[in-house]
Amino acid sequence: MDSSAAFHEILFELARIERRISTDPSLDDRTRAEGRVWAFSLLRVALDTQVQADPYRPRLTDIVWPYAKWGGDNADAYYCFTPLDPTRTYLVTGNRGDTAYLSFTVYGGPADGRLADRIVAAANDRTLHFAVDGGFELILSPDERPEHSDANWLTLEPDAVCAITRDYLADPATGRRASLRIECLDPPAEPPRKGDAELARGFTAALTWLREQSTLVLPLVAENDVGEPYPVPSETFGWAAGDAAYAMGSFSLAPDEALVVEGRSPECAFWNVCLWNPFLHTYDSAWERVTINGDQLEYEPDGSWRIVIAHADPGLPNWVSTAGHERGRIWFRWFLPDRTPARPIAKVVRR
Repeated sequence: MDSSAAFHEILFELARIERRISTDPSLDDRTRAEGRVWAFSLLRVALDTQVQADPYRPRLTDIVWPYAKWGGDNADAYYCFTPLDPTRTYLVTGNRGDTAYLSFTVYGGPADGRLADRIVAAANDRTLHFAVDGGFELILSPDERPEHSDANWLTLEPDAVCAITRDYLADPATGRRASLRIECLDPPAEPPRKGDAELARGFTAALTWLREQSTLVLPLVAENDVGEPYPVPSETFGWAAGDAAYAMGSFSLAPDEALVVEGRSPECAFWNVCLWNPFLHTYDSAWERVTINGDQLEYEPDGSWRIVIAHADPGLPNWVSTAGHERGRIWFRWFLPDRTPARPIAKVVRR
């Protein structure tokens, strides 16, 4: 396939995704419109990660931030992506800023637009060594860490293809996100000038990404509940974090109803809860609170918490707005918890 054919295949795939959204009887008009935005967000990430990315002149490209919604975003986080060549050596430099949780995860698997098979190596703010001012350096290399070295180091195995950083802020309005830079220390001597064949491979990988990512939809269900939390996994798939516990639920509320979710969180680096549409996008956090984190909550005297999900402000602490959606998904995450969280209890009340 040449680049022109791959280009038109991408356009066809976008049209196919839009037709599926437009004809899905389970979606209302608002959610269909959000689905069209989702289709273009998939294309944006596909081009950034499969076409524009360069493992020899790498850059940490934003793929998730509060106003770029994709793949389970939230209002507290910034995710960056870079491709890697496992035969090269890289130096990451930066400063942690005001992050409550910061991680750097190397993924292994195919380099053809499919999600990764596994986590190759990972470091987070509990394993990295920082200077007093929050600065740090991290080496990525096919070599093993030198004996007696205390340098921050991750070993690249032969199938390493990319890395993702996660940067979570307890106060996203005023907190300083991490500043990060990556450099390949041993790039090729000559610039790899891309011709049509190389561009076609990139477009084909972007097409594969679109097809695979467009299947990652959580259908809306008429339930008001939160499931049993998943423990921190011993293995993970795709670009998921390897040091987080999760719980998923859903809401289905009439205008005069609210869902009260009660629970208790373990000691952890950071936790939050988000409301999503079926495409794993949060609602618009610029105008109303559609996610809330553990530092923003008002707690009960015994350390437990009560979150109220409702269409309008109930006049109670910890209100999370449905942003006009009658149904949606609820997603909890706890980074570096000291134990698996207990299942939150949810009940519908009339206001």
